[in-house]
Amino acid sequence: MGLLSHVLLFLFLFTTSAESADPSGEFCNTDTNISSNQTSANIDRLLSLLVSGTVLNGYIATSYGKAKDQVYGLAQCRADVTGKDCSNCIEDAAREIRKRCPNQADARIWYDFCFLRHDIKDFFGEVDTGFGIIFYNVENVTDPDTFNKELSTLTDRITSQAVVAGNKGNGRDKTKLTPFLTLYALVQCTRDLSPLFCSQCLAIAIGNFPTICNNRKGCRVLYSSCYVRYELYPFYFPLDSDTTNASKDYHVSVFYKP
Repeated sequence: MGLLSHVLLFLFLFTTSAESADPSGEFCNTDTNISSNQTSANIDRLLSLLVSGTVLNGYIATSYGKAKDQVYGLAQCRADVTGKDCSNCIEDAAREIRKRCPNQADARIWYDFCFLRHDIKDFFGEVDTGFGIIFYNVENVTDPDTFNKELSTLTDRITSQAVVAGNKGNGRDKTKLTPFLTLYALVQCTRDLSPLFCSQCLAIAIGNFPTICNNRKGCRVLYSSCYVRYELYPFYFPLDSDTTNASKDYHVSVFYKP
């Protein structure tokens, strides 16, 4: 991997507690333009397989086609979301990825509830942190020492959950910071990763917390192999309290490591 930050994009946005048709981000690799009509047709067929497989199982990694026109794809919903939300999300993802990356063989798209990618190379089982999107709250916590200590303990705990067989690469939990303030966190690996590679990906993602997201009230890190997030409001399911405070000013950084 090269050094961070060849591309930086800054903007403000609002997050909401409901999934929408707008993705959190996408990556269209312009170095992998589709070379034939057959490859393009195979991607369309692959996307259909990814949607149906994800609706049934919440996850699928498969390929379609032969020889130079073979394409590989992976789709996954977050382990805590409902079947209906998963279905809606992955259908949006398959539709939008072709709109946003119509000519790229290597394309990825992220939503809060799901992730989808396709490529002309077999990427299954590999840790991929070459492209990432980081959202962080523009507000800082008032007691950073206590907050960061509790956040570290919490992310260690849910990382341990994620690598346990049967947890589908997912870990989520919360911790009380004060009688009136709770910290929520979630980690999710793509299910093609081994426990060791899942742990490695999460370590890289969580490593952004004390740097890019230092002392922030909330942060999300989106990689192609894992996803991590913490907030001072409930954002994962089951939601155990009101989410009316879920809309916050956020800053987002997009980076690419060649």
